[in-house]
Amino acid sequence: MSEPQWGHLIERLERLADRLEDWLPPVLMPVDLAQASVWRWRSTGQGRGMLEPVMHYRAAALEDLLGLERQRAALERNVRQFIAGRPANNVLLWGARGTGKSSLIKALPGAYADQGLRLIEIGKAQLGELPDLLALLYGRPERCLLFCDDLSFTHEEPGYQHLKAILEGSVTAPPDNVLIVATSNRRHLMPESMADNRDTRILDGEIHPGEAVEEKISLSERFGLWLSFHPFDQAQYLAITRHWLVRFGVREPGREEITCAALQWALERGSRSGRVAWQFAKDWLGRETNPGAGSIP
Repeated sequence: MSEPQWGHLIERLERLADRLEDWLPPVLMPVDLAQASVWRWRSTGQGRGMLEPVMHYRAAALEDLLGLERQRAALERNVRQFIAGRPANNVLLWGARGTGKSSLIKALPGAYADQGLRLIEIGKAQLGELPDLLALLYGRPERCLLFCDDLSFTHEEPGYQHLKAILEGSVTAPPDNVLIVATSNRRHLMPESMADNRDTRILDGEIHPGEAVEEKISLSERFGLWLSFHPFDQAQYLAITRHWLVRFGVREPGREEITCAALQWALERGSRSGRVAWQFAKDWLGRETNPGAGSIP
């Protein structure tokens, strides 16, 4: 065979190898979870992904999350059970926006990383790759929290079924060193409509939800621990605002002009939450250190 023919054959074989690669199962590269306490699952295409360390991680400390004592106590108790190898539940944190759901989870590595806890973030669009991620975590000594933030599904989205199967509905058991923690603004992770209630029946004085409602409830019920979050009242909001002002080194954080500005800030945003309090404190600090910036809008 002449040299041009060999070159043509090699080129064809390379194209064939590229096509076959798309059909082959992904090669899972082992990772050293000691490199970082926080990781993210990054999709690389063709339904594949890899674990990537988060080297510049920033999160509030647990003690900075005021007004969440009940939720924090329950979550930490569950995490300590998990780290100790005792039975623990997957966790759903649901409720109003900006009330500390994600912040509470993100604060956990700072308190428990030295005990082997790792936080791994995976997006809703990547839930179809969960089996590959779990395959990397089987048998590892670290205790891993898989963090799915701001979850909400429709029936048509494939991630709904993937997550449902991983939680309880698959013949393959998830690793003992893995818990799933998720946040959502919806208690049942799916939109609810008046039409869902049309199939509800009353038999012998008992209410029996229709199939649509049962299906929506079935996913959230797979989380063994539910933690609810609600908007703060005015006193709680101001206490959190003053806490962050002190943290930022603002002088006399309780003076009347700051209180009035903080309340106006929350009113304009339609929410009294920890997030709004933190944003106000940052804005006030920036303006106090720059007198020419004027007053709070």
